[in-house]
Amino acid sequence: MSAVDGLKRRFMEISQPDDDGVYRDGAAKRQARTTLAMDALRELWREACGSVSFAVPDSGVGLAAVGSLARGQVGPSSDLDLVLIYEPHALNDTQINELANKLWYPLWDSGLDLDHAVRTRAQCESVTDHDLPAAMGWLDVRAVAGDAALIETTAASILERWRKAARKRLPELLDSAAARLNEFGRLPYINQPDIKEARGGLRDTVLVSALAASWLADRPHGVYDEAVERLLDVRDCIHLVAGKDTNLLLAPYQARVAAMLGLADPTWPEAERAAYAIDDLQTLLARIGRRIAFSLDSTASRAEHSLVHEKPRFSFFQIMSPRGGGRREAPQFELVAPGVAKHEGELVLAPGVEPSLDATLALRVAVASGETGLPINPATLANLKRCPIRDSQWTQESRALFLRLLACGPELMRVWEEIDFVDLPGRWIPEWLGVRNRPSASAAHRYTIDRHSVEVVSRLARSHEGAAAGRDAPSAFGGTPPTIAGLGADGTTLDSHGGRKGNLSVEATREGPRGAYDDRHYAALLLAGLLHDVGKRAFVRDHAAEGARHVPVILRRMGFDEDIVGWATLLTREHLTLSDFATGRNPNDPAVGEELAARLDHDPVLLDMLFDLTRADGSSLGATAGESITKQYGWSAWREKLVIAMYSSARRSLRLE
Repeated sequence: MSAVDGLKRRFMEISQPDDDGVYRDGAAKRQARTTLAMDALRELWREACGSVSFAVPDSGVGLAAVGSLARGQVGPSSDLDLVLIYEPHALNDTQINELANKLWYPLWDSGLDLDHAVRTRAQCESVTDHDLPAAMGWLDVRAVAGDAALIETTAASILERWRKAARKRLPELLDSAAARLNEFGRLPYINQPDIKEARGGLRDTVLVSALAASWLADRPHGVYDEAVERLLDVRDCIHLVAGKDTNLLLAPYQARVAAMLGLADPTWPEAERAAYAIDDLQTLLARIGRRIAFSLDSTASRAEHSLVHEKPRFSFFQIMSPRGGGRREAPQFELVAPGVAKHEGELVLAPGVEPSLDATLALRVAVASGETGLPINPATLANLKRCPIRDSQWTQESRALFLRLLACGPELMRVWEEIDFVDLPGRWIPEWLGVRNRPSASAAHRYTIDRHSVEVVSRLARSHEGAAAGRDAPSAFGGTPPTIAGLGADGTTLDSHGGRKGNLSVEATREGPRGAYDDRHYAALLLAGLLHDVGKRAFVRDHAAEGARHVPVILRRMGFDEDIVGWATLLTREHLTLSDFATGRNPNDPAVGEELAARLDHDPVLLDMLFDLTRADGSSLGATAGESITKQYGWSAWREKLVIAMYSSARRSLRLE
């Protein structure tokens, strides 16, 4: 018998939820697992030292824990990260290998995964100097057994080297976060997230600690610490439900994880309980993920600024001028919009601006970010919460700004995620809160409904694809859509300052050389893209019809004219029609093309708009290279051909081909 026999089973036994099935006191359970693991490892060390063929010295060799065990965050099925550190003069290669085998083999048999290494102090320093994940893992070290002084001096040396190199390694650290974001997405917006690797997940908490350890910036506390502990509770419940070490919150686990977290309200009907609990779980993860992601962004921003400000900024003329007196330059602000300035690569509020007095300030900041590509400073984001936004108080300027924001193309997703952290979209459109963070019931959707909807808008260009598609043009989307000037309540086009430019004729642009939509049709298309899934509520059978009920209420409250309201409502109601016709009807039947045209009031521009919306919708489901999109879902080459054929059939019924 070994001291670590059945260690995974013992972890599971002390991790069980209460009698009512709810997992409580997660922090205490993590501490209990950590204590159990450390005690078992110390006993294993004594067993190993007593069973080897040589006398293990009291100094020069020791066993250290790193990773989640060192942080006291070990989960019910977490792997153990252990390092056997030794000095070459203390043990030879044969002896250290024999000791390592006496440690690793019983651990492999314990049921837990093991991440192990055998290194000298010099090797530890070398690895952490060149391997960023290893360096961050070594920022949390706990001596288990053996020469504690060796472990502590090694850890201190690595920490000192990290602090000395942090200024050079900061870009590498931030690049690693960006790479994970591209691969795993953001925690609030993924239907089946990896709660460790996704942005806002547990890996980001390690980055926050690494930045704090570098002394470039302090780490947040309070609500941030609460968010980390709650996310660890979610991780623990995933382990308990899955019975293995995994960070993927897969669909089969979600109802049980939600119930274990106490989100399954017993007052709900049993048939609906799981669905509502999963919604609440997604909302919980969104709140946690946004808090952790914002904490990382703000900590990284402070770290980057500290690098800038630790160098005195002297102007050449200040140095040469006697009046300069060698004083530092004042901070430089470049005004990019009223009340909005560029400062050190970020957008901030211009000096003297008071957010509580300006209802359109948040929109101006968001538009400036989307059109310049600059991120919004985290402190500025927090200040925007004080803007006096009223969902029933829209002006020509605010409508124009909102449409310019929607027309930002690929930048829209980033900007929307930033402003969503401070709850701005839900203040502009309260109905948005009904789909915010909601997982999609469709297996084809990787993203939550709100994330998918914003992605759809970002793919809607002013130069429509419909006319080109009907002529078998290439299927790639065009470039970034141009900025839309904006619209008044009566449909009059406004420039960026709210001044009138005059009405644009639909006929003048309907069959233009580049197939560009006029401002009013493009506005309706963008609004339909944003709101096409607003009817996706729990237990709603026809979300398109439900959405068509909400859209006119929303857009009339915002002050859009009746044409825009009508077009956006029709597109929302029919956003599945072209796709459904393409997969279930015969495009060579003239009656089918006529029926489709009739659904669109025999309007060729609406047909083009529906094609573009269908295409953006199908291509925004979010399947990754490792996933499959069936012929029933998504925008495959097969599906594109079917949709183009049906689109062409409707055009023929309109005598356009």
